[in-house]
Amino acid sequence: QVQLVESGGGLVQPGGSLRLSCVASGSIFSISAMGWYRQAPGKQRELVAIITSGGNTNYADSVKGRFTISRDNAKNTVYLQMNSLKPEDTAVYFCNVRGLLQYGPVFNSWGQGTQVTVSS
Repeated sequence: QVQLVESGGGLVQPGGSLRLSCVASGSIFSISAMGWYRQAPGKQRELVAIITSGGNTNYADSVKGRFTISRDNAKNTVYLQMNSLKPEDTAVYFCNVRGLLQYGPVFNSWGQGTQVTVSS
């Protein structure tokens, strides 16, 4: 139905930057919201940032001013620019996309996750 492919994770030193990408494909009619979540070892998955079809954004307090979410509607792609990374940003980052399928039903899809490690 809907497939999400994430890329851009890796190992970076504190203070460094990474850019995550997530491309959605499949029987998509429209996309309402696209977002990024993360899960650190031993912790629950948490919202990092979300962007609606109208461009409205919401960020976790811990990343405000450092992370920027954006989307390319023509490419069904969402990005997460992460600057001034801290060790506490280390986690598996998951892409989430919600919308409508071509034949009607809503969908709520998750990517496979990409590891972000911030360490010196």
